[in-house]
Amino acid sequence: MATEIEKKYRVTATQIEVLRARLQAVGAKAEGAEFEVNTVYAGPGLEPRLRLLRLRRAGARAVLTFKERPLTEAPIKQQREDETEVADADALAAILEGLGYRPALVYEKRRETWQLDEAEIVLDELPFGWFVEIEGAEAAIHAVEHKLELDTAEVEHATYPALAEQHGARRGSVVEARFDD
Repeated sequence: MATEIEKKYRVTATQIEVLRARLQAVGAKAEGAEFEVNTVYAGPGLEPRLRLLRLRRAGARAVLTFKERPLTEAPIKQQREDETEVADADALAAILEGLGYRPALVYEKRRETWQLDEAEIVLDELPFGWFVEIEGAEAAIHAVEHKLELDTAEVEHATYPALAEQHGARRGSVVEARFDD
C-alpha cells in the first residue's frame, strides 16, 4: 500500500506563467505535458469523499487508481494511493461495469509535470481553473514551496473529483467537467 503526500494550491493563469519562469530559474526539470480524461466510478465499497476508484486515460496510457483518504483540513494531505497501469482501458471499464461499478464523474485535465529536488510539481489546468500540486515528503514539500514562493498561495482543500462535481454539468447519470475545445 502506497501513501501519497501532497499539497495543492489554487492559482490564476497569470500566476502559472510566473511559476513556470520560477521553476526554470531554480533548476526544475520539465518532464512533459499530457491531456487526461479521468473517470471516477461509483459502486460497492466506494464513497466519493473517502474511497475513490478512478480510470485515467492519457494518450495510449491508462492507469487504474484506488485512493482512500481520511477527512482532514490539513494543508498537506496524506492518503492511501494504489495504482496500476492498464493494457486495455476499454476492457477494464467493461470489467468494472460488469462488477457493478458505474461511471459517476468524468473530468478532463491538462497537466505539466516538473521535478525539483525530492518533489514532483504539477501544473494542472481543469475546465474550472488552474492548480499546482507539490508531492513528496513533508519536508520536501515545504522546501519546494519556499523555493517557488508559494508560501502565501491559496491552499485548495477540495479534491479534483469534488471540484468537478461542483463545477461540472450533469449528462444523464454522469457529471462531466470537460474543456469546450
